[in-house]
Amino acid sequence: MLELKNISKRYENRFLADKLSLSVSRGEIVALLGASGAGKSTLLKIVAGLEQADTGQVFFDQQDISQLPPEKRHFALMFQDFALFPHLNVLDNVAFGLIEQKLSKKAAREQALAMLERFNLATHATDKVTTLSGGEQQRVALARALITQPKALLLDEPFSALDAELRQSLREEFKQHITSMGVTTILVTHDESEAHAMAHRGFRLSAGQLTPAW
Repeated sequence: MLELKNISKRYENRFLADKLSLSVSRGEIVALLGASGAGKSTLLKIVAGLEQADTGQVFFDQQDISQLPPEKRHFALMFQDFALFPHLNVLDNVAFGLIEQKLSKKAAREQALAMLERFNLATHATDKVTTLSGGEQQRVALARALITQPKALLLDEPFSALDAELRQSLREEFKQHITSMGVTTILVTHDESEAHAMAHRGFRLSAGQLTPAW
């Protein structure tokens, strides 16, 4: 379980988080909604270890990870810009995280190919990621995020760069992949329909407080 306990974060003269708490169970997808500038992405960065809270703690499976650097938390992040490596082909983009974990390149590529087959992307294995459509690039990004079996998946507006029709088709697909792998997930989005389509629970962030959206 991922837990935020009494998280506070002040920006200039206002609270982005004010003694805020949240629990996300293993395999659960929780959506964070709110206006632009409400602090949704900042909260995600605190969970990831990219920013420090002013006060409060982040726990995973009852272990306080508040002081752990991002690479020690074993969380995966996905952003709207995909963040794929343009100099690598599709297969090596997906294998990258495993190679970073000291798996041999051969074994990493074998696992990456199996993951691409799961995402119906195996025929693109040797393609440059720059030749793929937006939807295909986002599928590659998710495959790369999930292959390392992260403890948690943090999604920051993952579909906002895509057109409306493609966003709609990817929502259910992403939910199926994430749920089948049992990954604890926080989804930051401004899109109500996207939140309802993907998340088991939703919360609205406003004035530093989380209130249930449904």
